[in-house]
Amino acid sequence: MQEPLPGGGTVRKLWIGETDAYRDHLLRLDQESRNTRFSGAVSDDFIARHAATATGLGVVVHGFFVDGVMRGGAELRRNGASLGGMLSDGAEAAFSIEQEWQSHGVGTVLLERTLLSARNRGIKHLRMDCLADNRRMQQLARKFEADLSFDFGSVIGEVDPPRPTPLSLMREAMDDAHGVAAKILEDQSRLFGVA
Repeated sequence: MQEPLPGGGTVRKLWIGETDAYRDHLLRLDQESRNTRFSGAVSDDFIARHAATATGLGVVVHGFFVDGVMRGGAELRRNGASLGGMLSDGAEAAFSIEQEWQSHGVGTVLLERTLLSARNRGIKHLRMDCLADNRRMQQLARKFEADLSFDFGSVIGEVDPPRPTPLSLMREAMDDAHGVAAKILEDQSRLFGVA
């Protein structure tokens, strides 16, 4: 059985109207976490533009929420179209967790959900880039048996998710239903001032 997330947090997919929550989370990252997420320094304006694309075609973002505030995120972004105009079977995954919530199992849950989403979308090659000194991400990638290679000061982890099955599709649907229920309860608590 999975350990409970810190702070009573939940992990769920981002809704269309929640790109601001993702932007705000990315902007709250400390400098080191921001550098590891984007493999270098980026401006606030860059982050705002990036977060605005979080609910676009071929993008799935899972958020770690505590008391209605997004504190971590996992982004699955399908690579561009292939030569025949079909969607590519490759994607990239990127993770960000605010410093206070790191090393508490949040990354593991976010990666599990990302791998399930990749599997159910027919993604055959999932790439996770990180800086060579990002030991946490490397450890997480190894936990899920990613092949790691070093490339110009970066570490590239590649995972080949298995094909979707009725069970994997049902598991994602159940996770989504739980996420909807959690969001509704969050919104009602905020509306009625219940803490």
